[in-house]
Amino acid sequence: MPPDAFSSSLLLPPTAKLLKPPSVPIRTLSRRPVPAPLSARSRLLGHFPIRAAVHINKETPENERPGTCLPFADGPDSPAPIHVRFEKMIREVQDEVCAALEAADGVGKFREDVWSRPGGGGGISRVLQDGAVWEKAGVNVSVVYGVMPPEAYRAAKGETEIGCGDSAVNAGPVPFFAAGISSVLHPKNPFAPTLHFNYRYFETDAPKDAPGAPKQWWFGGGTDLTPAYIFEEDAKHFHGVQKQACDKFEPSFYPRFKKWCDDYFFIKHRGERRGLGGIFFDDLNEYDQELVLGFSTECAKSVVPSYIPIIERRKNTPFTEQHKVWQQLRRGRYVEFNLVYDRGTTFGLQTGGRIESILVSLPLTARWEYGHQPEEGSEEWKLLDACINPKEWI
Repeated sequence: MPPDAFSSSLLLPPTAKLLKPPSVPIRTLSRRPVPAPLSARSRLLGHFPIRAAVHINKETPENERPGTCLPFADGPDSPAPIHVRFEKMIREVQDEVCAALEAADGVGKFREDVWSRPGGGGGISRVLQDGAVWEKAGVNVSVVYGVMPPEAYRAAKGETEIGCGDSAVNAGPVPFFAAGISSVLHPKNPFAPTLHFNYRYFETDAPKDAPGAPKQWWFGGGTDLTPAYIFEEDAKHFHGVQKQACDKFEPSFYPRFKKWCDDYFFIKHRGERRGLGGIFFDDLNEYDQELVLGFSTECAKSVVPSYIPIIERRKNTPFTEQHKVWQQLRRGRYVEFNLVYDRGTTFGLQTGGRIESILVSLPLTARWEYGHQPEEGSEEWKLLDACINPKEWI
């Protein structure tokens, strides 16, 4: 999901129960691509056209960064609700990640754009472009709230027919809150991998004209690595940090969310994954809310230790023009996935979201060659093989 597509993509309503990751068959290099089945949410959107489900308010540029994007501040003695603590967390992670990226670059500095949403809330977009290490790095947060139309509420409850279900299905606009942090980091050196991460929280309240209707809430997110060349020690380190974060909360999380990540970032028309994966989860609400908040926080706080050591090892590695060409070809795959399959990107484009924020995930440069195939046994071939046949790194 692109950074700051939250002003639109986070409005995408969840289903009533946890989505199961699509099953993608393991393939060899010689087989034809097999499309992955649609997710439950994708099938659901077939019943509710995107334009009808959500109305997006255009963002307004602001001159100063707000202390909070929320409409109120809790008193010193009041317990902080989940959405207050989540905003605090993503603001802290944005600062931590940006500071680490600037330190690794040594030259480049982030440009910051602050915006507000007339319907409620706002965000902070930060981009470091054409630095010493980073070709393009975006780290953005968004906190939006307001009301969503009844079609979105029906979708949130998993009801695809008008008039079915309880009285809340035919209720009026539904109060909602959506917040998240999202980032895509494209280094210049072809031996330094691209990283993507995003963590988000969404909740709806009962419609005002349907008291007693159930609230909906969910967490989603993940962190994934997309190299042009495989270094096993890097892959093991990255996946090891993800597993450590997962194991602190539930031993089943890492294998479950690792497979989900491999399946989600599948480029169907190519029959390959975007990269070496990581973890990915969505519509996570089957556990205690405090546990999932803690888990999301741990994952977001693990971004710097999972990634920056890899960048420090690879950012100054000598490379040739051939290495750069392969990196650009893999960047082309990144562009293809984001523009064709990524839910946040396509949703943002179709609903008139902030275009600079939506497309900030794309690299400055990419390449497409007709009929390109790496030589079997080459380092490039090894990367492609790992993208077609996901590996267990730890």
